[in-house]
Amino acid sequence: MSTYTITLSKNVVKQLDKLSNNIAQPIFDAITFLADEPRPKGCKKLKGREGYRIRVGKYRIIYDIYDKVLLIDVLAIGHRKDIY
Repeated sequence: MSTYTITLSKNVVKQLDKLSNNIAQPIFDAITFLADEPRPKGCKKLKGREGYRIRVGKYRIIYDIYDKVLLIDVLAIGHRKDIY
């Protein structure tokens, strides 16, 4: 399987910077894992908008997958009560 390229929006970078290291590190690890497995176990296709989401503790990662160009675009990261 080919490795996908991951891009982070400016908002995602800002959101990661605001989080403490013990919260941000598992999220960053999950994003890195998406390069090898863009649809990991537990990911869900979103209803009402484009994209997928994965859970990391109480946080959600919202992303789009572009299979033809092997690209994953991370759109948002947030606490589960705020992300939708």
